[in-house]
Amino acid sequence: MPGENLTRIEAQERKSIVDVESYVIDLDLTRGAEVFGSTTTVTFTATEGASTFIDALTRTVHSITLNGASLDVASVDDGVRIQLDGLAARNVLTVVADAEYTNTGEGLHRFVDPVDDEVYLYTQFEVPDSRRVFAVFEQPDLKATFQFTVTAPARWQMVSNSITPEPEVSATDASIATWRFAPTPVLSSYITAIVAGPYDVVRSSLTSSDGREIPLGIFTRKSLSEYMDADYIFEKTRQGFAYYEAKFDYAYPFDKYDQLFVPEYNAGAMENAGAVTFTETYVFRSKVTDAIKERRVVTILHELAHMWFGDLVTMKWWNDLWLNESFAEWASTIATAEATEWTEAWTTFQAMEKSWAYRQDQLPSTHPVVATINDLEDVQVNFDGITYAKGGSVLKQLVAWVGIDAFYAGVAAYFTKHHHSNTELADLLAELEVTSGRELASWSKKWLETAGVNTLRPEIETDTDGVITSFAVVQTAPADYPTIRPHRLAIGLYDLEGESLVRTHRVEIDVDGERTEVPELVGLPKGALVLTNDDDLAYAKVRLDEGSLATAIEHLSKIHNPLARAIVWGSVWDSTRDGESAASDYVKLVLANIASETESTTIRTTLTQLTQVARSYVAPAKRAETITEVGDTLWTLATEAEAGSDAQFQFVKFFANIPSTEAHAATLRGLVDGTVALDGLEIDTDLRWELLEGLVLLGKADGDDVDAALALDNTANGAQAAARARASIPTTEGKLAAFSSIVDSKEAPNAIVRSTALGFQHANDPAILQPVVAKYFESLAGIWESRSYHIAETLVAGLYPAGLADEALAEAARAWLAANPDTPALRRIVAENLAGTERALRVQAADS
Repeated sequence: MPGENLTRIEAQERKSIVDVESYVIDLDLTRGAEVFGSTTTVTFTATEGASTFIDALTRTVHSITLNGASLDVASVDDGVRIQLDGLAARNVLTVVADAEYTNTGEGLHRFVDPVDDEVYLYTQFEVPDSRRVFAVFEQPDLKATFQFTVTAPARWQMVSNSITPEPEVSATDASIATWRFAPTPVLSSYITAIVAGPYDVVRSSLTSSDGREIPLGIFTRKSLSEYMDADYIFEKTRQGFAYYEAKFDYAYPFDKYDQLFVPEYNAGAMENAGAVTFTETYVFRSKVTDAIKERRVVTILHELAHMWFGDLVTMKWWNDLWLNESFAEWASTIATAEATEWTEAWTTFQAMEKSWAYRQDQLPSTHPVVATINDLEDVQVNFDGITYAKGGSVLKQLVAWVGIDAFYAGVAAYFTKHHHSNTELADLLAELEVTSGRELASWSKKWLETAGVNTLRPEIETDTDGVITSFAVVQTAPADYPTIRPHRLAIGLYDLEGESLVRTHRVEIDVDGERTEVPELVGLPKGALVLTNDDDLAYAKVRLDEGSLATAIEHLSKIHNPLARAIVWGSVWDSTRDGESAASDYVKLVLANIASETESTTIRTTLTQLTQVARSYVAPAKRAETITEVGDTLWTLATEAEAGSDAQFQFVKFFANIPSTEAHAATLRGLVDGTVALDGLEIDTDLRWELLEGLVLLGKADGDDVDAALALDNTANGAQAAARARASIPTTEGKLAAFSSIVDSKEAPNAIVRSTALGFQHANDPAILQPVVAKYFESLAGIWESRSYHIAETLVAGLYPAGLADEALAEAARAWLAANPDTPALRRIVAENLAGTERALRVQAADS
């Protein structure tokens, strides 16, 4: 992996020499299971006489021709780069090579469906992986047109960024066909795509705001296509198109829009221009939570927003990656809330994205939103909660700061001025300054160029009648990141009305400095609850005053507004993670109030945090008792929940995640064999796997039971569930076997690696992980040197025995970091692992 890096300085130097006109790419996908043919012809201008290089990760390069002259392959190609010397003012380069399919989700991924042995292919190029498929100047500011020609089995579907042509069938072999796609518009290489295989497709169309008919396609592999709800996805797509075209004042910039659900995908989705790829976990073969249904809609609209912000206008270098992703996070959330039935999308954003952002922003690896990106490894590790969630949160704050109408007007002007080109953050801010009249350089400096999260606390004085006589917002910052920022936020006063806790007054203000007086609230009744950052406009941790905290704990379920409830949930979670309140109290709060929560993502996020608290945050002496209490209560809540409800479903799922007693085992076994039943709950295929994993966790099922279940569900989903369940075997031998299965061999594809790592982490008794510690740290250097980035990251983060959460693990991590100073990206992941352990130790101490 280190030899595949590219520095920003190298990219800048190459950009100063080269300007690319076009790529003509010919791929032959008929050469077997390991390699495919790749012929690339690049036309580019250059500084005459200069030297540079082109990127090409290949198995074999057969020939290289530059301006009609053959180059000596052995002397100019090292398998990663091809050196180009003595360039002309205008150049034509042709590289003929064999490239390798991957099983890592990078480059051209090859998957064989165990159901029918059909082969499915798709590309994933962000950040630096188009070079795994064709020779390319792999950096976002060297845009060009791309013309793909692909030879493959004639019965396959073939999709790229351009309109799908009719294939030409081979005259000598009717089973082989060639697709010649039209040249694309000017694009960055990382958003080009090829998807190939016997996918089933549903087609439709819509009319763009400029009157064009835009073809739509939804693609799924055959063995999953019966579960694809294409009509619903088309509906959300149309709603997104109409919303974005109106708000951006710019018609959809491409000729068609395909959405392809592909196997073994590393991410949620990828914004390939006109050919978006999605994880096929969004094809629901079994019941899923409303949280997952909503997340799919947000993801659909996230990728659609990228067609404008990212694809039409692209960053110059990866330091502005955050702007691509943050804009899409913000835009997809507001579009979901305003254009679809998921009107509480901002509540979901608060519960999910905000908690992710706050967690990431308190790690030692935190960085400014506008990160320093020195090379490709920096880019890879910065696909994080700062880039997505904090950036999206800060954009929400920016919208509140300049006003929504001014924001959209500035964005529209930005698209009109910079379409098909590359930009920097200053280009967007310049347009927003014009439309809003606000000076944004100082705002940007404090919000985007500094790291860390502020904490906001209300200081309130009242008279004997409970009327506010003084109100101020106090802002603090961590010592390591002492920036005090300006916040546009709302403050809400809530009081009990019947059985509801409702807002009685709201004021929206600018908070700036360490203390901001709020005279607008003086003279008003304080009420039962004061909520700083009501409506969640600002990005900051929020604390409740003593009286409001007591009200929240007693009456949390009575807060009528789901976003206000999510803010309270988040505030208590933050104070628990910071050791300001006891972890055991958080357990009590959740178990007493979660049954009344109505928002699916809030339930899902809160229960995920609950299991973390029970396993890692409560004092170790209380751990076993707490785990049992959580399991008991979750099952009780499941039996009391409305039949068939999302809450019932989630309580059962989380109960299956944290069983610990013989009674729990009996309940799980009864759910599996039908002797225990809940009205409205169907034990479908995926839920059955979760119940089995719970039995494995308890030692009541073993590898033979997993094999038997896999025989009944011999699918890709089944294989992943089996890998996770097998890795959950609650013995040291089981954990070491799981570790070795994905570290000592490269055969497992990315999805199996990921599932095995999840099962490895699944343990109630952390002591079984102790013997893994030495093996983990001994393996790190080899993993980093020999595996692709996505696999290495999964292994390094996913196999860290975090459940131990003890001082011995922390000391082992510190010792490794002290002994290994020279691998920054790897060190960052290990340092984040260590930070999680150190935080757990602090929270445990606060709970003792």
